[in-house]
Amino acid sequence: MTQNPFDLTGRTALVTGGNQGLGKAFAMGLAQAGARVAFSGRNAERNQKVVAEASGAGIHLHAITADITSKADVDRMTAEALDALGRIDVLVNNAGTCYHAESWDVTEQQWDDVFDLNVKALWACSLAVGAHMREQGSGSIVNIGSMSGLIVNRPQWQPAYNASKAAVHHLTKSLAAEWGPLGIRVNALAPGYVKTDMAPVDRPEFKQHWIDDAPLLRYALPEEIAPSVVFLASDAASFITGSVLVADGGYTAW
Repeated sequence: MTQNPFDLTGRTALVTGGNQGLGKAFAMGLAQAGARVAFSGRNAERNQKVVAEASGAGIHLHAITADITSKADVDRMTAEALDALGRIDVLVNNAGTCYHAESWDVTEQQWDDVFDLNVKALWACSLAVGAHMREQGSGSIVNIGSMSGLIVNRPQWQPAYNASKAAVHHLTKSLAAEWGPLGIRVNALAPGYVKTDMAPVDRPEFKQHWIDDAPLLRYALPEEIAPSVVFLASDAASFITGSVLVADGGYTAW
């Protein structure tokens, strides 16, 4: 029988920002597909809660407490993941942050916070794990971008976040072009509105633009986005690199 190309049995994965929201769903989804998974997060207590929750579902996750805006923590996280997993076949660069403010009100610190985590930390993690993937001659990196890297959201203003996710998308293409000959695929996933702590999709003042503007007329749950990460990480996407997969309920179709 032909092996299921979506099956990640025997593979290993590292997910940044894996202790809540989309990151937690990605870690769980990769594990459910057969991968051995480590995830990182800044909050040790929250990390352990996710480990316990996963364990209750029969899933083993390895937690690493790290602040990936620190180069030293990125190196330590990568080393700990290698110690725990033996190798890293899949990297999901998920950690991110956002501020809602008009451009006039965005502080320099807020701008720096967004780019330090959404772009610079993603770059550092890609280099650290990518160096290992280069040595082993294979790997799949999935960067979590956003439909905000393709459109301007409304009614809220979030210029730093939008610009950072556009940067993620183009960095994805740049790394894919350079690292393809090394056996490393690099793709991005651009979700639309998903129910997480970062996106208050239930607030009525946002419904007109966030929900009613999407052809599917609803938001997504994290568990609906996770299979797209599994797909991009798996052999089912073996001839896909440098792509941005949009999962937005049709929002950007208008």
